[in-house]
Amino acid sequence: MPLREWLRPPRHLLAILLLLTTASVSALLWFGWRLTEQESAVEAQRSREQLEQAADRIAALLRANLAETGERLAAAASSPAGIMPQPDQSLFLILTRDGFSAYPPGNLLYTPVAEHGAEAPESAFAEGEAAEILHQQLEKAAGIYRRLSETKDPALQAGALMRLARVLRRSGQTEAASTVYARLSRMDGVRVAGAPAALVARHALCDLSRDSADAMRLQADLLAGVWTLTRGQFEFYWEEATRLSGHEERLGERTGVTEAAAVAWSEWKRTASMRGQRTTWVDGRPWFTIWRSAAGRQAVLIQRPESILQAVPVELDAACTLLDEEGRVVAGRKRAGDAVVRLATESQLPWSLYVTGSQGPRHNTMTARQRLMLLSLGTIVVFLIAGTYFVARAIRREIAVSRLQSDFVATVSHEFRSPLTAMRQLSEILALGRVSDEERRQKYYDTLVSETRRLQGLVETLLNFGKMEEGARQYRFEEIDAGELVEGVVAEFTPQLATSGRRIELSHPPTRCPIEADAEALALAVRNLIDNALKYSPDQPAVSVEWGCENGAIAIRVRDRGMGITPAEQRLIFQKFVRGSAAIAANVKGTGVGLAMVSHIVRAHGGEVGVASAAGEGSTFTILLPARHRGRKAAAAASV
Repeated sequence: MPLREWLRPPRHLLAILLLLTTASVSALLWFGWRLTEQESAVEAQRSREQLEQAADRIAALLRANLAETGERLAAAASSPAGIMPQPDQSLFLILTRDGFSAYPPGNLLYTPVAEHGAEAPESAFAEGEAAEILHQQLEKAAGIYRRLSETKDPALQAGALMRLARVLRRSGQTEAASTVYARLSRMDGVRVAGAPAALVARHALCDLSRDSADAMRLQADLLAGVWTLTRGQFEFYWEEATRLSGHEERLGERTGVTEAAAVAWSEWKRTASMRGQRTTWVDGRPWFTIWRSAAGRQAVLIQRPESILQAVPVELDAACTLLDEEGRVVAGRKRAGDAVVRLATESQLPWSLYVTGSQGPRHNTMTARQRLMLLSLGTIVVFLIAGTYFVARAIRREIAVSRLQSDFVATVSHEFRSPLTAMRQLSEILALGRVSDEERRQKYYDTLVSETRRLQGLVETLLNFGKMEEGARQYRFEEIDAGELVEGVVAEFTPQLATSGRRIELSHPPTRCPIEADAEALALAVRNLIDNALKYSPDQPAVSVEWGCENGAIAIRVRDRGMGITPAEQRLIFQKFVRGSAAIAANVKGTGVGLAMVSHIVRAHGGEVGVASAAGEGSTFTILLPARHRGRKAAAAASV
């Protein structure tokens, strides 16, 4: 097949258009994907470089922060009165050979240094304890202890009060024992049985009263560090306070910082190193300890490693994580995605530094430039597809119109050929004088007249339709009666129906139905509907025509009981050159412009035409026209 024939529309035009569109869209999508990948790679490289720079800057900031902290600790250790201001959630210690001081006070639950406060010797109570324990002489022992409690020595007085209260409890004098314990609880600076006298008394009072509120106040004082206790003493009294109150208070980070202080004291007593730093893990939580020593003193700062990361400025837009040598997270939170790692050996930090972007891997997120590029490509693709769709739709419409025109030409040619053939044959017979019978000759003349009228009707139909299509048809509106117009059109079919035995049934109201209309044009529309009803119901004896007023409008209905119209074709039959499939299958003659003319005429009158039909059950065509009082306005609008 020659290329020119292959490219001739519309046979392959749609396929070519679809192929070109598919190729163009595919090429655009491929280029867009490649550009996006390239942009992502560039953005990932840029993000990596920024992350590397951020990691170096963070490492430098952390080194500077630790160095500054060390200098301040060295200054505090060398100055006897120097107290270094500590950040929040941290503890500052000054260690000496004899003891240590903690700032702020009360942050430690217990102290690693046993305190030797004022306490009376055991020998001072030997007589009373012999009467109490060996001889079970509780009254005698109480008298001895009562006498000792009146002495001027606070230590001796505290020891005697504790023993007196104990004897009173054993003898069942609970109220008297509570009074003695209350007196003992007000004595500060003295110890009994190695523990603060006030704490011993408070514990005994809680045990006697079983008051949970008193026990909870004891818990609060233990947490506040009111008394200097060893680890064993704190754990004992804390368990007792918890048991008596029934309320289990969480110690939180206080245990960790206290344990870290104990480790610092132990290391100071063992090595007395001049400077250093370590990470101590307590109950799965890290504590960072840094110290400096000078002149027999050591200044120690204990803090959570998270406070060190506060030196990282927010504008770096990076998430930092500190890891110890075992890979445990000391501070921060390890994020997924690309990261930059600075080992402790190269960063000169106590930990390895793990840095990621604060929003995760940047190259997985779409940049503004990528979004703009994809939006532009998407817009081009959408316009290309939309343009292809509308072009293809127009091509299909033109193909359909071309096909309808071809069918119309074939149909019209056939319609013209039939009367012309009959006219030619009859004319030749008459011209050659082959008809001798006068009656037969007259019949031939009548047939010639009928075929001529038929041919004239076809020509006039086509000319009228052409004028309507071009807008050249002029309508002359005047007041007429719809009933008279319909009856006149029906009368035109009377001779034709008289020979076939069929009829047209009329139904109408007794009153007139005045309308403003072009009588000739409206008669043509009604004539087409009646003619179609007769053609498409050839086996039915009657066709119904009715008219009347409905909701302020004039309705004209033509109903047949013929082959009917499918729902899909009902939306198309008022278009030019369109004929129903049932009519084509039944070989019913027609040009496909009759209903298009009806629709055009009715619209020009300001009305509307519709159809109600079902396949095999007939059709009802309805013309709705404005009544006379609205007709002029509709006519004026139609002419405009």
